[in-house]
Amino acid sequence: MNEKHIAKIAEELKLGTQQVLATSALLEEGATIPFVARYRKEATGSLDEVALRTIRDRLHQLQELDKRREAIVKSLDERELLTDELRDNILSAETLAVLEDIYLPYRPKRRTRATVAREKGLEPLAQKIFAQEETTDPNQEAEAFLNADKGVEVVEDALAGARDIVAEWVNEDQEARAKMRALYTHKAIFHAKVVAGKETEGRKYRDYFDWQEVAAKAPSHRILAMRRGEKESFLTVRVHPPEDEALALLETLFVRGDCAAAQQVKAAVRDSYKRLLSPSMETEIRLATKERADAEAINVFADNLRQLLLAPPLGQKNILAIDPGYRTGCKVVCQDRQGKLLHTKTVYPFTSEKSKRETLATLGELCKRYQVEAIAVGNGTGGRELEALVKTLDLPDNIPLVMVDESGASVYSASAAARAEFPDLDVTVRGAVSIGRRLMDPLAELVKIDPKSIGVGQYQHDVDQQALKKSLDDVVTSCVNGVGVEVNTASEQLLTYVSGLGPQLAKNIFNYRNEHGPFLCREDLKKVPRLGPKAFQQAAGFLRIRNGKNPLDASAVHPESYSIVKAMAGDLGCSVEELVDDEEVRQKIDLSTYVTEKVGMPTLTDIVAELAKPGRDPRQEFEVFAFAEEVQTIDDLRPGMKLPGIITNVTAFGAFVDIGVKQDGLVHVSQLADRFVRNPREVVKVQQRVTVTILDVDLERNRISLSMKENPGRSPKRKEKGSKRGSNGKEKRRPETTGPTPFNAPFARALKKKSGD
Repeated sequence: MNEKHIAKIAEELKLGTQQVLATSALLEEGATIPFVARYRKEATGSLDEVALRTIRDRLHQLQELDKRREAIVKSLDERELLTDELRDNILSAETLAVLEDIYLPYRPKRRTRATVAREKGLEPLAQKIFAQEETTDPNQEAEAFLNADKGVEVVEDALAGARDIVAEWVNEDQEARAKMRALYTHKAIFHAKVVAGKETEGRKYRDYFDWQEVAAKAPSHRILAMRRGEKESFLTVRVHPPEDEALALLETLFVRGDCAAAQQVKAAVRDSYKRLLSPSMETEIRLATKERADAEAINVFADNLRQLLLAPPLGQKNILAIDPGYRTGCKVVCQDRQGKLLHTKTVYPFTSEKSKRETLATLGELCKRYQVEAIAVGNGTGGRELEALVKTLDLPDNIPLVMVDESGASVYSASAAARAEFPDLDVTVRGAVSIGRRLMDPLAELVKIDPKSIGVGQYQHDVDQQALKKSLDDVVTSCVNGVGVEVNTASEQLLTYVSGLGPQLAKNIFNYRNEHGPFLCREDLKKVPRLGPKAFQQAAGFLRIRNGKNPLDASAVHPESYSIVKAMAGDLGCSVEELVDDEEVRQKIDLSTYVTEKVGMPTLTDIVAELAKPGRDPRQEFEVFAFAEEVQTIDDLRPGMKLPGIITNVTAFGAFVDIGVKQDGLVHVSQLADRFVRNPREVVKVQQRVTVTILDVDLERNRISLSMKENPGRSPKRKEKGSKRGSNGKEKRRPETTGPTPFNAPFARALKKKSGD
């Protein structure tokens, strides 16, 4: 464990050194973030998961920096270039950029113009010129270096070679690179232009056909949009500061006076900037802005995913689920309270009046036969029409009819997990099963799907995929362990995300349960092959066993704390069961009595809170949501309508809302509230229920513009199909907004796919 790293992180995060040290030690021992956050509060000072992940990631960064530092020292040592001063500089470098700047003059180089000039013996001339003495005559000095055999035939050949060497010195100067890096960081400007001849083909990027924006202030979605346009060869993108400022900065550092030698240095400085420094710095700033854009986009995705995973569950009910469809029919499945498939049927309600009556009869009969307690209808094609039909069934009021978001169901239905569970079923039938299970428990069902396929992000295919996966896995793990998992009903995929398990142990638990029956107590988990003491310690507190031998097994109280609860019950003269059931008894507990060196008040407080509501679900209570009945398709929309909706995706530029017409509408950030909104996530979140006003309906491009303002200030308008031009005959463009115009090109795809990508 590196003490310098610990101290540095503590200083950066304004934390106690002991907090960082304890966190580092626990992670090094193999403890998971959820376990440390929940069961090691005394050691970390009650750091939450966000702080713990920050420490983990920063430790990794510093370790990677050390690896690079060691590689550089080794390379220099092997080439006998390592001096004590150079070693000290390398060891004191705090960033990778500074470290690479130090190493740059010593880095093994390909054959450059400066290398060629040195081979011609021109370095002494370069040194004389670089000294910039008033008495130095560059032309006269150059004559001494003329050598036809080496290709130095005239004075200008010698001076050009000398300038090449000086240019390389300028490029490799540590101070120059640091100041140039600062200039690029603060004043670099994105310049985007359309590739000639690609105006029509690349029209989705028309906002960037002639675009300029300060790089430091550019939001993530615009950075990623420009880069995508460049990657698809529709745009050229450059990033650089005002050239005169950059040259002035370098000339201040290297040019002394106005003598003849100084003029040669000035020319070399200009060449160095344009040929060497500028491309190098542009690469760095492009990488830095990309990393920042990636981080922001990933944070948006992660936050949205968390909200989606923690959507309220209906709970264990007998479900009739329907995956709607016109041509191939609607796939109907009946499931028991554990999600087990009981029955499948295909109905065709949209082919004729007769088939409609037959469908209603079939659904009514299935509801009675399987004692259906809720009906789930997918929100895909034909979903609203099917919903309207099902509402005509004479069903009890206590059977809710719920429209369920289908996003991800098709991905699951074609997955290996779905094929393994239902090898003989059609993918559409598997999709219906997924719809029903998602209503019961969104978290349990969504963990079966690659998070990227859920579709609640922006530009997810453009960001660093490794960083994206790590972040999304962290979110899924956090949500699963935050809610807890019923070990006797959980799928193999859900068990995978439990702290300390992973795919293999999850599979072993699943197989053991199928072979030996349900677990009766947490201790039985130790019988699972390869589930050792360490894995048990990490996982046990997050696994629930309802109606087991020990009432604490249904709670988040960790088995290592069972003795504390027993002591509490013994001191009060009651059983553990009575302690759980009787609030008056619990109020008599004096927590200070049970404080030890290892167990402090944070853990004891958590234990008592858990006893009050064993295994409580932190998610909100489920409430049935209903779309406006008078609106079924986009053709039913009229500007000025106020409609209920559900937020399906939040991006940097606004929020997408499902209003029940298959096509999501967009609430631009400027329309989210009657006040200025910098970050949409300050106002809305995924799965939030909202009321929106229709602003625009563009039937041509299937776009719906919405507002959440009390009194939307924009005059309503509706564009009919085929209406591309205004009264003046010119093609209409999107209305201008105050400040930089947000990138609008991916809206069509985002609306269609609900994925922002």
